[in-house]
Amino acid sequence: MANRGPRMKLAELHVHLGGSVDPAVMWEIAHAQGIRLPTKDYWRFVDMVTVDGSKGKTFEEYLALFHWTELIQSSPLAIERSVYQTIAGAYRKNNITLLELRFNPMKRNRGGEQDLDQIMMAAVRGLDRASLEYPVRTGLIVCLDRTFDRRLNEILVDKAILFSNRGVVGIDIAGPASKGFRYADYAATFSRARREGLGLTVHAGEDEGHESVREVLERLEPDRVGHGVRATEDEGTMDMLVRSGAVLEVCPTSNLSTGVLGGMGELKRVFRTLKSHGAKFTINTDGPEMLKTNLRKEMDFLVRNGILSPAEAQEANRVAFEASFVKG
Repeated sequence: MANRGPRMKLAELHVHLGGSVDPAVMWEIAHAQGIRLPTKDYWRFVDMVTVDGSKGKTFEEYLALFHWTELIQSSPLAIERSVYQTIAGAYRKNNITLLELRFNPMKRNRGGEQDLDQIMMAAVRGLDRASLEYPVRTGLIVCLDRTFDRRLNEILVDKAILFSNRGVVGIDIAGPASKGFRYADYAATFSRARREGLGLTVHAGEDEGHESVREVLERLEPDRVGHGVRATEDEGTMDMLVRSGAVLEVCPTSNLSTGVLGGMGELKRVFRTLKSHGAKFTINTDGPEMLKTNLRKEMDFLVRNGILSPAEAQEANRVAFEASFVKG
């Protein structure tokens, strides 16, 4: 689909910084900073920070991979290089000309040892350098975390607002499920971010059931929903999703590799349901280097397996450009 004729310009909206940097670059950053890794063998390190698609991992094992990538990225110099390499690589490999990159800066400041503003500024510098060298429109999304207390997440929103004139375009809620966490508790927080001009997206309907998508739509009113594939398991939730106009950020390989979806049959069912209801969705990688994929491969995979037609894949790409928080 994407390889015939001139290379189609692509947009990707759901990419985590912790899963998007080439392992070779991560290896170099780790050694430059003197980080003690559990192995001195490069290929074992690659296995530590990537998912083998033929074997897969549980969702919890997948999240555990971020321990190492976030640790390695925990300095201003590491963040700047990581952001730059992700954006530059996306353009060179896939002709991605619009990219939103999300990360949690508090998971990059070594528990408060590093200054949070320095981490944010470093991310902005990486974004600026990449945008100067390549024709890519870019923006940063600050991720709140379901395992953080309200105070820490409110600080993250403060930082997103503070840097909204320097490249931060939105906020997200991500991270593993946590006992006691309720999306509804962040209704006022999301309203504040909306008033400040930030785009709103939330992880839901991935490791949680369709009820999480329903709660997010009712309480937080996001512009987009990260993953959201569990919404297809309930007719009422699908109707609510379509009425809201929220756009799903679907990550096919990620959901298959982590067992969120049980296999090709389930993936096909998800897309059949989305299309039959007229739901708006985009195609994304989640973390291209960690999952050994890229956006062009994702689209070709869906077309090759008859899940999307070439025209439907192009429409998903058009929706991504339209739904982006990066304006102008």
